[in-house]
Amino acid sequence: MTKEELFQDLEVSPVIPAIKNDKGLNQCLSCENKVVFVLYGDINTIPGIVRKLKDAGKSVFVHIDLLDGLAAREAAVEYLKQNTCLDGIISTKPALIRFAHASHLFTIQRFFVLDSLALENIRKADQPDSADLVEILPGLMPKIIKKLNAEIKKPVIAGGLISDKEDILTALSAGAVAISSTNEEVWTM
Repeated sequence: MTKEELFQDLEVSPVIPAIKNDKGLNQCLSCENKVVFVLYGDINTIPGIVRKLKDAGKSVFVHIDLLDGLAAREAAVEYLKQNTCLDGIISTKPALIRFAHASHLFTIQRFFVLDSLALENIRKADQPDSADLVEILPGLMPKIIKKLNAEIKKPVIAGGLISDKEDILTALSAGAVAISSTNEEVWTM
């Protein structure tokens, strides 16, 4: 998958199912959304989870920090790259993002925007060898989304606490390229 293909998929379906269990996985297999975030699994189950999603035609991003049995280290990135057919990783750890980026995986760096220091960290992370996209949580901050779009070069995904169509439209209107949500009810909005 190329960046252009990823952004085309997000333009067609800007809501990204973020699955946190097998129930969400099964629900996601039949939805029309093309991009999926995997927020669960372990060293034994993640290859099968990714394979099911890829067989259903999905682009798969695994949140590496949330996998059981794998330390959030470079070896975990190598393991995922060699043992799954994922498209990219999500992490809060800049060193993992840089390593995965150098390994030719798509990367999404997740930030929890709690204060002005968090905003400064996002600005500092806006480097060529850093993430391809930035995900901010919570996603209910249109002013912050607009501000980040004006200040950084990376596309912004809004996630966390998205509960209805108004939340989705507000974040997209503020400049988010996509919305990630574990709430299955918003996946088809």
